[in-house]
Parts: sequence; structure tokens; C-alpha cells
Amino acid sequence: MVKKLKAMADKKKNASASGLFDSALANSVKESAQQIWLAGMGAFAKAQAEGRQVFDALVKEGTTLQRKTQSAAEEKFGDVSSRMSSMADDVTAKAGKQWDKLESIFEERTAKAMKKLGVPSSKDVDALMARIDALSEQVARSARSTARKTAAGAKTATRKAVKKASRKSAA
Repeated sequence: MVKKLKAMADKKKNASASGLFDSALANSVKESAQQIWLAGMGAFAKAQAEGRQVFDALVKEGTTLQRKTQSAAEEKFGDVSSRMSSMADDVTAKAGKQWDKLESIFEERTAKAMKKLGVPSSKDVDALMARIDALSEQVARSARSTARKTAAGAKTATRKAVKKASRKSAA
């Protein structure tokens, strides 16, 4: 029984020591919370007093930062724009070359197909036109020559008829 009483007494001592510890911890936490609260109130009061000055300073810094970032962005945009323009020029040149190749291949194949069908080429048509022009010139020369001969023959016949008529009237 003595042992039980001692154990109970020890428990009471521990409980009261534990209670004291809990009470000290609670007081410490309460004190810290109070200090945090007071620090927050002080910061709020200081922000109210110096708020406009801090706000203006922040606006200045923001403006400066915006200008810097804007100029950097414009510079990068210019670089990218020139690169894209250069790339577009290269692609256009390459596409033009490919288009020219494709066009020549198409023309060659079309010419072959038309030749197989018996359709004359533009060179053939040009040669025929030149030949027609030469023949037309020959026909025109021949017609002029014939007209001269006919006119000369008519003049001679008229002269002979006039001579015959004058001989008959003179006789």
C-alpha cells in the first residue's frame, strides 16, 4: 500500500509539474502571438504613413522595368522578324527554282506528247509562216510581172488596132 501511495504522490507531482510546463508553454505562445500582432500593427501603421512614398517608388521601378523589357522585346522581335524575312526569301527563291524546273519538265513532256499526236510545234508553225510569206512574195511578183506583160500586150494590141484603123481610114 505504501508503494501505491508513493506512486500516487509521484503521479500528483508529475501532473502538477506537467501542468506548470503546459502553463509556461501556453504563456510563451501567448506572448509570441502578442508580439506578432504588435509587429503587424506597427508595419500597418508604418505602411500607412509611408505608403504613398513607397507606392510612388514602386511605380517608378515598374515603369523602368517595363521600358527595359519592352526595348528588349522589341529588339528580339526585330531579330526574329529579320530572320523570318531572310527565311522567307530563301524559301521563295527555292520555290521559284523548283517551279522553273517543274515548268520545263511539263513543257518537254507536252511537246513530246503533241509531237506523237502529229501536232506541229511553234518552231514548225514559224517555219511554215516564213515559207508562206516567201511564197506570197513570189506570187505577188509573178502577178505584177504578168500584169505588166498583159498591160504591155494590151497597149501593143491597141496600137496595132489604131494603126489598122488609121490605115483603113486613110485608104
